[in-house]
Amino acid sequence: MRVPLSWLREYVALPAGVTGRDLAARLIDAGLEVETVEQAGADVTGPLVVGRVLAIEELTGFKKPIRYCQVDVGRANGTGEPQNIICGAVNFAVGDRVVVILPGGELPGGFKIGARKTYGRVSEGMICSVRELGIGDDHDGILVLPGDEPAGTDAMELLGLRDDVLDIAVTPDRGYALSIRGVAREAALAYDVEFTDPAAAGTPATDATGGEVYPASIADPSACDRFVLREVRGFDPAAPTPMWMRVRLHRAGMRPVSLAVDVTNYVMLELGQPLHAFDRGKLTGPIVVRRAAPGERLETLDHVRRELHPEDILITDGSGPISLAGTMGGLATEIDGASTDMVLEAAHFDDIGVARMVRRHRLHSEASYRFERGVDRELPLRASHRAALLLAELGGAEIVPGVTHVQAPAAPVTVTMAAGHPDRVAGVAYGRDAVVRRLEQVGCAVSGEDELTVTPPSWRPDLTDPNDLAEEVIRLEGYENIPARAPRPVAGGGLTPRQRLRRRVGRALAGAGYVEVLSFPFVSEKDWDALQLPAGDPRRRALRLANPMSEDDPLLRTTLLPGLLKALARNVGRGFGDAGLYELGLVFRPRPDAPAGAPRLPVDRRPSEEELASLEAALPDQPQRVAVVLAGEREPSGWWGEGRPASWADAIEAARTVAGEAGAVLTVRADRHEPWHPGRCAALYVGDTLVGHAGELHPRVIKAYGLPPRTCAMELELARLGDPGVVKAPHVSSYPFATQDVALVVDGSVPAADVEGALREGAGALLESVRLFDVYTGEQVGEGRKSLAYSLRFRAPDRTLTAEEAGTARDAAVAAAAERTGAVLRGG
Repeated sequence: MRVPLSWLREYVALPAGVTGRDLAARLIDAGLEVETVEQAGADVTGPLVVGRVLAIEELTGFKKPIRYCQVDVGRANGTGEPQNIICGAVNFAVGDRVVVILPGGELPGGFKIGARKTYGRVSEGMICSVRELGIGDDHDGILVLPGDEPAGTDAMELLGLRDDVLDIAVTPDRGYALSIRGVAREAALAYDVEFTDPAAAGTPATDATGGEVYPASIADPSACDRFVLREVRGFDPAAPTPMWMRVRLHRAGMRPVSLAVDVTNYVMLELGQPLHAFDRGKLTGPIVVRRAAPGERLETLDHVRRELHPEDILITDGSGPISLAGTMGGLATEIDGASTDMVLEAAHFDDIGVARMVRRHRLHSEASYRFERGVDRELPLRASHRAALLLAELGGAEIVPGVTHVQAPAAPVTVTMAAGHPDRVAGVAYGRDAVVRRLEQVGCAVSGEDELTVTPPSWRPDLTDPNDLAEEVIRLEGYENIPARAPRPVAGGGLTPRQRLRRRVGRALAGAGYVEVLSFPFVSEKDWDALQLPAGDPRRRALRLANPMSEDDPLLRTTLLPGLLKALARNVGRGFGDAGLYELGLVFRPRPDAPAGAPRLPVDRRPSEEELASLEAALPDQPQRVAVVLAGEREPSGWWGEGRPASWADAIEAARTVAGEAGAVLTVRADRHEPWHPGRCAALYVGDTLVGHAGELHPRVIKAYGLPPRTCAMELELARLGDPGVVKAPHVSSYPFATQDVALVVDGSVPAADVEGALREGAGALLESVRLFDVYTGEQVGEGRKSLAYSLRFRAPDRTLTAEEAGTARDAAVAAAAERTGAVLRGG
């Protein structure tokens, strides 16, 4: 809503020195969103005066009309002599009053005016159009002033060129601020000055005695509860819109069209009540407000023929639909250049019905913008009377006595609120008197002592519960007066074990060189194909969003990998080829026995236990997972030598890092699981529980996402690692350790993890750690065989081990490995 300050001053007694920026600061403090303050006309400098055209000489020999004019500008030029000015417009004649800017002046856009020779003559200034003055968009001709203002009169003051214009972003709950009336009321409260309500002028006595002017009825009270018609006759369709009204409409962001249209727009901006004018001669039969019937159509003023929906709110006559109520009129009854008799319509339509109709037809207008946010139900009589008066005053129309006023009964809205409720909301002791005073300032009727009964004014349909009323008190008392206090945490809380585990995992992966990313949890069917998931894979069963951010990604993810792989591809594409990324987040796995749709819970009461249980049953499982992707060099090259590329072993080590934070030990087994390479994929187990997978991605997956060759990934589920509980530090023995190395020859198909597990089991309690430090294949061990060299560290918590004890434990470990995996001690 664009609000000229000069227009506001007509209805609120602002102090003389208040500027637009001063007012904006006060309105912002009161809760309105003032986005900008435009100083209209600040870039226009004089002398800018009224000129009277004395003579016009038509110059010939040019491609367009050129006129050499003598213009009387009074004493504005210092001599009193006429100014000679070249002008290309032809819409003015000798004797007309025009606006002249003299040499030394400047027009909007930095256009400086000087005396210069053009078309063989010297032009001493410029005759201006409304666009050149910045007060309109019309550039078809020169601005010809009505009246007989003396030559040399200051045109700045006459036209109101300089004004401050506030641009207010009106939130949906403050529809009353979409009018000069509403903003003026807020300005009066902000400065505690007198407010004159432009809608308080009343209605004529003939409303009660004149009877109906045009028959009308309401067929659907849920669509419209008040409908008002007034009639004017003998309107002069050629009557021009006065300059002051055109300037105000332009400043408020509307384009002047014709006097009849401009008057309805002007009243809408002034009072907040949209109006529409019908050509009286084009109406047939009584007017009825109703919903659309099947198959009905309407051609609106924008020349679009619209198929109507059964819920559309229509204004109809004997011929059928003539207007989309509160949105746009029909072409068949529009006011044109021959319209002299008009029927003015003002009504109160259902805000939700208008909002749905607007979105259905994609037809937004200034009128619908206001109806969607709530219009004062008491305005139609007064606004229609104001518009009729302006048409009579400016267009010579005669107002037909009487009014058609149809309404459905509407019970007054009352809100019960404890007098101390705003105090509790804000944490400030306002007191009952302040609460009552502030509510009465916004127009509420208040009664009661400790329990207040509040009747909101008709222009505030947004005040429906105690919190709305508390907000009014708090904003008028001043948000800045609410003390800033840090929230007090509840003693004995803290992080849950799961939250602590999540933080430890994040710190551990960051310490290992991975960078965290946060990706959107939205994917598409194309991601399942890119991951090479088979048709029956449960990961393909994903929830579809009812209102996705993008139709390209309408599903909720069932794995973290798509988002991570896209992030990696983006980094690689921008030159970061050596990257390691991780993400901690939820995935969404629909339950096989879940109902088809989630139930709609009531909002007027707490849901029952059965309703909550049905909602819970419809929700998917949402386990928390951690995933890692890495590509390029894991250890960078440098002066120290060649680096080391990232491999499947790094992905498995990242999984071990995560498991270590949960106090779990991973068992690694070979597996085939998309999207990993079938020969370089590891299944990760804790005991007998599968917790995830790691390894090198399949080449087709790498190609689908545009990743570097040999890209690796890991993904596991945190909840399956076991109960994190409290992480206990291991006992550190003060006695020395004993190291025993063994080299075992096994079949090439035997996993090293199986050999390690057998060594651990056979070594017993003295074993502290096992580390694989070498793998050998070659002639010395035979074809299809491999040698695995392990370093076994033994330590006792209460003594120094003897060589015999360490050797016995070593032999027991080798024996267990031989029994379980067929291992043979190399060289034995």
